[in-house]
Amino acid sequence: MNVQSECLVEFCKKSAVAGMEEFLRVFKYVPDDKLHWTPVPTAKSALRVGAHTAVAAGNFARMIRERRVPYGDEIPDFVARTRAEEEAITTREEMESVFRKNTEAVLAALDGLTEEDFAISLDSGQGWSMPMTWMMKLPGTHAFSHHGQIDFLQTCWDDQEIHF
Repeated sequence: MNVQSECLVEFCKKSAVAGMEEFLRVFKYVPDDKLHWTPVPTAKSALRVGAHTAVAAGNFARMIRERRVPYGDEIPDFVARTRAEEEAITTREEMESVFRKNTEAVLAALDGLTEEDFAISLDSGQGWSMPMTWMMKLPGTHAFSHHGQIDFLQTCWDDQEIHF
């Protein structure tokens, strides 16, 4: 693998770990009595956002490792399996454990890429494709984006502190 590709892999690995750590850092300020609280009945709770983010890391690892995204008729099963995995997470500790395990899987999947993999696009079968280089960056950006949801929920229950 050339130096540029090695640098991209290292960047993506650091981003995945940093995204997870930043999410977990903010999540630790969610009080136990607010883990399941939602601003409206159809919204996701902080724990559900955390479960989604943790499970998604495992899905990204699988897509990178297998060099494919769920396709066509596979999508309903993929969505149902993901939802079931998210709903099975019922505690803060389970969420953190799954997130850490799945981030380790992302790191291993990134290490398993070859020079040729950088040029492929993952076809969705739905008229769009995802460049592998974009997929490589997704674990980190995904975790950082959901960090904002936790910030928002904290303001809903009037936590106005800046948590460093």
